[in-house]
Amino acid sequence: MPGLLRGVARTAVVAGTATAVSNRVSRRQAGRWAQQEEPQYQQQPQPQQPPPPAPAPAGDDMTSKIDQLKQLGELKEQGVLTAEEFEAQKRRILG
Repeated sequence: MPGLLRGVARTAVVAGTATAVSNRVSRRQAGRWAQQEEPQYQQQPQPQQPPPPAPAPAGDDMTSKIDQLKQLGELKEQGVLTAEEFEAQKRRILG
């Protein structure tokens, strides 16, 4: 029986050591990947919100309003404007 107990204990020690080493290697590798990815995120330009369209002059005609609405539609399709932002700008343009 002592030989069996010794074998089980040895297996437990080896398994525990292997687990500890594996965890340490995983943490080190994750840290290296994080360091490599960090500069990539820093180099990417942050998306900027487009300036709101200029207020329409008092004598603005319907053609100018249609052009502004087309531009807003394109910004919405590109994902620059959300649906709520699009609706708010559309209400502002149409008065």
